[in-house]
Amino acid sequence: MANDLLATGDTSGMERLLRKLRTRDLVSDKEEEVLRASVAEIVEFPANRVIVKAGVTLSHCTLLIDGMVARYKDLADGQRQIMELHVPGDFLDLHSFLLKRLEHNVGAITAVRAAIVPHDTIRVITEEHPHLGRMLWFSTLLDAAIHRERILSVGRRSAVARIAHLICELQVRLELVGLSDSYRFPLPLTQADLGDATGLTSVHVNRMLKQLRDEELLTFRSGAVVIQDWERLQRLAEFTPDYLYLERRPR
Repeated sequence: MANDLLATGDTSGMERLLRKLRTRDLVSDKEEEVLRASVAEIVEFPANRVIVKAGVTLSHCTLLIDGMVARYKDLADGQRQIMELHVPGDFLDLHSFLLKRLEHNVGAITAVRAAIVPHDTIRVITEEHPHLGRMLWFSTLLDAAIHRERILSVGRRSAVARIAHLICELQVRLELVGLSDSYRFPLPLTQADLGDATGLTSVHVNRMLKQLRDEELLTFRSGAVVIQDWERLQRLAEFTPDYLYLERRPR
């Protein structure tokens, strides 16, 4: 189940993105047509490959079709901090349209398939389809909101709450794009990956996962999460989805 749920089979790369956008605002048939036509090519990356390297000048944006990707920064001693986990339907580097380069890396956790959208095409969208341009801008603001929540977790939440909060967030984001089934979803991460995302050691992650399992809140095994008590897990994490801006409003 875990691998199948992350393999969308969407050759255009737009189905999941459109689901996300339509949760927040209306997307016209013309705007959908423009988005679908924006893809220049489909590319593939193996697991553990850097997709976007910090400091490299970019001329396109990358939309995730299949797989899981991490946005992260490294220290000289090899330690890594994951700022965000990306799922199908996410742009990995939409902000590169204006920044032209990233100050962090974007890397494949699993094998990945992605759609390439040239910056020139993004420019045309912003100039000729302003509402759609605002929706893409909204996507970058949503990334920033997720980053702020991650900072709060690493800085102030307890170890078990950090993991619980990340699981709650992924449940909501994956359900939004049709990749969570009755509080079951793929999580193809190692305990080291979870540690990098929560600022914990692998040993500490193992203990916290055992605590969550012993309290019958969730299980995480064989690359998949099963949430057993959603309400209690949210309370433990102090999770509310407000920062994911799920309400539909004119943008």
